[in-house]
Amino acid sequence: MSMHLADAGRSASAQWAADVRPVADFGTEAVWLVLVKVVAIFAFLVVMTLFAIVFERKVVAYMQVRPGPNRVGPWGVLQSLADGLKLAFKEDIMPTKADKVVFFLAPIIACTPAFMAFAVIPLGPEVSIFGNSTPLQLTDSPVAVLYVLAASSMGVYGIVLAGWASGSTYPLLGGLRSAAQMVSYEISMGLSIVAVFLTAESFSTSEIVQAQADSWYVLILAPSFVIYCISAVGEVNRAPFDLPEAESELVGGFHTEYSSLKFALFFLAEYINMVTVSALATTLFLGGWRAPFGVIEIWSGANSGWWPILWFTGKLIIALFVFIWLRGTLPRLRYDQFMRFGWKVLVPISLVWILAISAVSVLREEYDLSQRGLLAIIGGVLALALVILLLVPERKKTEEELDDELAIRPGPNANYPLPPLDLSIPPNPRMKVLEHAGAGPAELGGSTDKAGEE
Repeated sequence: MSMHLADAGRSASAQWAADVRPVADFGTEAVWLVLVKVVAIFAFLVVMTLFAIVFERKVVAYMQVRPGPNRVGPWGVLQSLADGLKLAFKEDIMPTKADKVVFFLAPIIACTPAFMAFAVIPLGPEVSIFGNSTPLQLTDSPVAVLYVLAASSMGVYGIVLAGWASGSTYPLLGGLRSAAQMVSYEISMGLSIVAVFLTAESFSTSEIVQAQADSWYVLILAPSFVIYCISAVGEVNRAPFDLPEAESELVGGFHTEYSSLKFALFFLAEYINMVTVSALATTLFLGGWRAPFGVIEIWSGANSGWWPILWFTGKLIIALFVFIWLRGTLPRLRYDQFMRFGWKVLVPISLVWILAISAVSVLREEYDLSQRGLLAIIGGVLALALVILLLVPERKKTEEELDDELAIRPGPNANYPLPPLDLSIPPNPRMKVLEHAGAGPAELGGSTDKAGEE
């Protein structure tokens, strides 16, 4: 019986792979159907944002053993809606020295690409909407994943312009940090996705999901998945990589001078970017809208109709939980540690992994070996090496090394800053000026007894 169900699941999987719409057929639907999809995706992202805000506050409250929001709505589920209404009615303040046009456009520039990137994410297979067969995806392209990367990277312009246009020091520092952070972790994220391209032999999101009908890429491309997850956290400026905001250092970062709806747009952009990178991770590594393999063996219709939206949303919520988990457990990194980790750890490992995948492709063609088996072995070795590299603590310095660092070295290589060694207070220049002007000891602040002795 179990063999029969497994065979049925495999045959159904092959049938679903054959039923996936070719990329060239996207964009041929009626205009009203495209508009319905646009409104549906917009509503989905807004609802996911409202959910993510309450979900984050509830999960962090549970981790910190406190109740969390519980006043607005049943169990506090309407708290994010109340926060949005509050921001809408707050006073809109614009600094005097701000560049008014850029200051106004920056939140829009940060928020718009977050919505645009979701256009090529497949939410499910073909379904029937008012008698019209259409895939649960707005559109697709032969370079769909590159479009997502380009759209998501455009959001940094809004952050940089917001910091520059505010006419303040701390927002400017936050914007510059975000630009450097985006460049660094965009490279490692792009390199992690190269492995998916080489394995699926396609840049199309729908074809990548189709290529994972038999096994998800998280199993055979584990190092790429780990690198992508770390890079995604840095990409969306979330803790412990929230250096552009860094409340303890930059007050509020790039959005310090923003209020009311402009601040709400930055808030919206952050959470939609979280949803987008989570959806891209689901599409590239977690089988997209496909149900878990155990469900397929039991229920052959799990990947048909509207049910795949449930599997896709479940994977999305799990990815959002990881974002919240990191925020509730890890402290913020120093900026130099953060940049060093991106350039000296993630990028080299990504390059080595790409070379390993290329070698696997050559070996498979030359010696007729299993590509998935070789990738699983090499990926396991590299994933273990990455875990060991992250978990092994740094070597503690000996007492002699610490004493040498604390030793006073005069000259051009002196270890500054040092306190005054004689613990004496230098003379006040103002006192010397008053002495030359002929002021008496009482006027200089001395006692009358001391003046009499002199």
